[in-house]
Amino acid sequence: MISHGVRKLIGGDGLPRRETSFARRQKTLEIGIGCFGIALLLCAVLANQRWLDRHFLPSWFLPHSWYVFIESSVRAAIAVIGALALMLRVRLGRIVASGIGPIVLSILGAGLALGASELTLRRVHLRATEWLVPDEEPRRQPDPRTGWTFVPARTGRSTIGARSIEYSFDRSGYRVRQVDEVVDTSRPTIVFIGESVMFGEGLMWDETIPAQVGAMLRIQSANLAVHGFSSDQAYLRLETELPRFQRPVAVVSLFMTALFGRNLDDDRPHLGPGLVWLPAEEHGRLASLATLIVPYRTNETVERGVAMTREVLSATVRLARSRGAQPLIVAPHFGTAAAAELMLRRRILDETGLPYIWVQIDEAWRLPGDRHPNAHAAQALAAAIVSRLR
Repeated sequence: MISHGVRKLIGGDGLPRRETSFARRQKTLEIGIGCFGIALLLCAVLANQRWLDRHFLPSWFLPHSWYVFIESSVRAAIAVIGALALMLRVRLGRIVASGIGPIVLSILGAGLALGASELTLRRVHLRATEWLVPDEEPRRQPDPRTGWTFVPARTGRSTIGARSIEYSFDRSGYRVRQVDEVVDTSRPTIVFIGESVMFGEGLMWDETIPAQVGAMLRIQSANLAVHGFSSDQAYLRLETELPRFQRPVAVVSLFMTALFGRNLDDDRPHLGPGLVWLPAEEHGRLASLATLIVPYRTNETVERGVAMTREVLSATVRLARSRGAQPLIVAPHFGTAAAAELMLRRRILDETGLPYIWVQIDEAWRLPGDRHPNAHAAQALAAAIVSRLR
């Protein structure tokens, strides 16, 4: 007969109680690791290119082929990790069960470190995603309505592709050939709105789209574009500035599928449903950094962005027509458009019936070491705009 004291040290199967507890813990961990491996394999299978295109929007900074390569590599890595977890679940379960105490302490330490990092980063002023560097040229300043505008009445310089580029602004913050060459709001004028592409990043004044269109049509152009602007920011600026022009002939705006993701940002003043102005929203610092690294968008966020962009561009057209100006949206695209980009063009421009021109540009027509259009691309865009306006 087994004594009462010995019975307490063993389990019902005759094994020592400590060994029984270890075996149960190992078995539980094996099942958990196996389920984790299966989940990763399912993610790799279900996250096909169609799903990825829906949740990871076209990128301005990376060619679509690079984007697809990165996504495919990540899918393959997830599948390999899942398969390894499934095949090695017994060994991993034994290892984890043997060192459960240190592992729990490590997880707890990582959680505390993340919490401390969040608290530390909250002391740092986090700028909007499209204005992270405060002193870059052309220099910007805060604006309560749009988020930021250019510093007026100054000239800045930047070196791009071994060329020294000069950016001059009149007292209204419009880009001009030189500071003392002010835009005359009483003259017939073609007004241009948009972001750095329309502004002419890396181009001298005479090479920019607005300057070339003005020269071809022999009419004054006003360059109201601002670096980093989304479609709703550009509309807000137009809404403020267009009433100053007494004889606007046309309003040319810009929409690029590669920049659509900006329209989903809410870390700067933005427009909500019904074109209601909304202030910038505060997000956790770690969450903001994670979004920069992994720009995942939910279906709800994308649908909201599509609806807002359609509404903003339609309002831009109506505003131009209300002042007797011809509205035109220019939609440039480098190389061949991917299916996701064609879908955005169809949903935002075609289905809304907006007046636009889709201009495909040679992929090589970019600035050296920069993604922005070079002078050849700007000339092609200007010629397309002139053809439509005429």
